[in-house]
Amino acid sequence: MAQLADPVRAFLTTEAGSVGLLLAAVVVALVWANSPWSDAYTSLWATDASFSVGGASLSMDLGRWVSDGLMALFFFVIGLEVRYEVSVGVLTDRQRVVIPALAGVGSMLVPALLYLAIAPGGEAARGWGIVIGTDTAFMLGALTLVGPRFSTQLRVFLLAITVIDDIVAVAVIGLLFSETIRLAPLLSAFALCAVLAGLTRLGVWRAAPYVLISLALWLATLQSGLHASIAGMIGGLLIPAHTPTRQAVERATRLFRAFRQSPRADVGLSARRGLKRAVSVNERLQMVLHPWASYVVVPVFALASAGVDLRGGVLADALTSPLAWAVVIGLVVGKFLGLGGGALLGVRLGLGKLPRGVGPGHVLGGGVLSGIGFTVSLLIIGLAFGDPVLRAQATVGVLLAAVLSTVLGWLTFRLAAVLRGETDADLPRVLDRPVDPATDHVKGPVDAPLTLVEYGDYECPFCAHATGVAQELRQRFGDRLRYVFRHLPLPDVHEHAELAARAAVAADAQGRFWQMHDLLFTHQSELEFDDIVGYAAQAGLDIEPFLRDLDSEETAARVRADVASAEASGAGGAPTFFIGDRRHIGPSDAATLARALEASDPHAHPS
Repeated sequence: MAQLADPVRAFLTTEAGSVGLLLAAVVVALVWANSPWSDAYTSLWATDASFSVGGASLSMDLGRWVSDGLMALFFFVIGLEVRYEVSVGVLTDRQRVVIPALAGVGSMLVPALLYLAIAPGGEAARGWGIVIGTDTAFMLGALTLVGPRFSTQLRVFLLAITVIDDIVAVAVIGLLFSETIRLAPLLSAFALCAVLAGLTRLGVWRAAPYVLISLALWLATLQSGLHASIAGMIGGLLIPAHTPTRQAVERATRLFRAFRQSPRADVGLSARRGLKRAVSVNERLQMVLHPWASYVVVPVFALASAGVDLRGGVLADALTSPLAWAVVIGLVVGKFLGLGGGALLGVRLGLGKLPRGVGPGHVLGGGVLSGIGFTVSLLIIGLAFGDPVLRAQATVGVLLAAVLSTVLGWLTFRLAAVLRGETDADLPRVLDRPVDPATDHVKGPVDAPLTLVEYGDYECPFCAHATGVAQELRQRFGDRLRYVFRHLPLPDVHEHAELAARAAVAADAQGRFWQMHDLLFTHQSELEFDDIVGYAAQAGLDIEPFLRDLDSEETAARVRADVASAEASGAGGAPTFFIGDRRHIGPSDAATLARALEASDPHAHPS
């Protein structure tokens, strides 16, 4: 558990990487719709497609299969993401939620008001929902292109805001643009929601029941007259997310070792089940569905929705249309003022803080990029307007807003870098306090060419695993490596971690740090005061001075110094590794760390 949870890191990578396909789909749709074969484009999406089982059948044209079917899958993935962030991600800490919540409310309210102030009345007023959403994939891709070189903290901050946007956007779609409501299917949908919640309470860990019930929920919602996107979002929200428990991880490890010793099919199947049970259903479904949503669903939707025939003066009319400019101003200016103003006003009023590494200029730049409303905006255009002229004008506004947001976002980030020195929007990456053998806990030659620094927590199961990794690396590199352990107790989640860290420092006063270090990790589920005194005796310590040192201010100050160093170095969680003086980002298995250490060896890469 380094700086970002793996699902969030995977999400950011997948969404940003899909932008190329999305842009290609937009270009193909526009070229096709304005070519001599434009009739084929129109007739393709009007083609009926049916699915039948026995006497039951479901028939819709391809355009509706995309908007009600594929987009329901898209919002199902969004629902999974929201549930994960609320359960174990960036939205678990209430103090960290306040500023994104204010920014999220502002990024919807201000654009909608600007749109209504500029748009003509009548049917055009129905399109206010066009400007409330943000296309996360497009925004993250644009951030990669025009934002700071390192922008992880800003990405996570913007992701938290778009989570709020997505929930409201789906509510708008589901409630305002639904057909005549039919009671029986609606009651069935409510019952299926209760079943999904019941699976969570029963601790069902297999994905299949959740998937089948979510599919039934989609069908019931579709039959009820509600827009199917709301079924996707609710289905995702009801699928549980949790961090792997220590018992589940240990059980999976035992099963894997059993398979390595006896590689039989039945043992392998048990090991596979153990690994699945250790990871929540939510995360497993995200891993499977995110690539499909990003690389298939969104590009296909763009292909079906962005094909506006701009011939015969349509483009010129759109560029002079109040509706098109209401969309542009609502998205570009409204998001800038609403998101940026909401976040900075909340900070100014002392309601919260921006994430470390994120400055006001970064927030304003992110606000501009949030004007890329693409996917949700195009979906609402199709639902809000029956008049093809209004659809064309609004679509041109969305496309123009995407271009302007990207260009103005680049300008905002450049100004923030030049005028405010806000270059990177990330945590520090350099070890704040150089390794000092006189004060640091060092194992290996003090002048070894390779250095591995770990910030760890004695009650953290992942740190216990990392200790084994460190031992494997020391065996591999021998005297070429010095291993340094620094304390990063996390008392909010591990109540005994700080006491254990002080015990290790107190043992160091008698030259027994590594003996106590190993005992604490070996017995990390038993770290009460009496347990620690027993480990001190087991390590051969003189108990009276150990107890005196355990409670001393000098020992506490030593732990606090390590924690301060971790914070200044960008270590947001445990374990965090540094290769030399550079923070390691990515997996922390032995093979990955070994490659990073080899790459840092000055003798292996002479200048």
